[in-house]
Amino acid sequence: MGPELQQIAVIGAGLMGHGIALNLAKAGLTVAITDPVQDARDTLPDRIRASMEAMGEDARAIARTLQSIEVCDSMSAAVRLADVVFEAAPEKLDLKQNIFAEIEAHAPETCILASNTSVMPITQIMSGLHLKNRALGTHWWNPPHMIPLVEVIKTEWTDPEVAQTMFGLLKSVGKTPVMVEKDVPGFIGNRLQHALWREAISLVEHGICDAEAVDTVIKSSFGRRLAVLGPLENADLVGTDLTLDIHENLLHDLEARQGPSPYLRSLVDQGDLGMKSGQGFRTWTEAEANAVRQRVATHLKKLEDIL
Repeated sequence: MGPELQQIAVIGAGLMGHGIALNLAKAGLTVAITDPVQDARDTLPDRIRASMEAMGEDARAIARTLQSIEVCDSMSAAVRLADVVFEAAPEKLDLKQNIFAEIEAHAPETCILASNTSVMPITQIMSGLHLKNRALGTHWWNPPHMIPLVEVIKTEWTDPEVAQTMFGLLKSVGKTPVMVEKDVPGFIGNRLQHALWREAISLVEHGICDAEAVDTVIKSSFGRRLAVLGPLENADLVGTDLTLDIHENLLHDLEARQGPSPYLRSLVDQGDLGMKSGQGFRTWTEAEANAVRQRVATHLKKLEDIL
């Protein structure tokens, strides 16, 4: 990353936006952030402070990070001097397209434009821009200040140099970027993750086991090595010949439906929305849900220290 990429704008100060701003400011960049909701703007410093305290950061590091973040009342104020803009608005196509139209009206023409989304096609989001070559996707994983990965997604119009510049920027602030050469739904990570989820749901739906058994199997077996051994590394480790033998005997019986599970749809239709409703695939008390959230945060922090 060259010294010219120093001024960053973040559009959206919610769960993802606050973590993106935190990560960039902590790395020494100047960040201007805005959100149409005043409460999101007003509470941003306290939420960043709480996130950094949970990460074990000291008061000096927190103060230094907050000093590098300017909360702006308008999008035009946030982006007018930006070298890079990260949009982190809700997952609604029309909203994101309107945001980028406004960004393009106020940001410098040299500014790189990035949309943070987990599954939405970047090509559709950026289709109305006048300068499409400077636009791409950056899928930060939640929580963005603790998960290393950021997927950098090219569209058919993205200038390769712009993509490489973004790749370098992310690497320089301590992230682990990967390049997604084709804009496909779900990119890399969510395609892999939800292929697993589809089979997990199918096992429960067809009475093979209950939800607790699915989670226990994953957490107590291959899940333990996934952080240090990817699936294709694992295939090479055991041998591609053994992998082929397993696939010839197993893949024909895996869930292959193209749409969502009827069982999942029935849960949503009857209001069983998971931890936020107290019932989903499993039953949750508020204390149990909070314990899981805390366990995940603690685990991610320990992984950061180990890896």
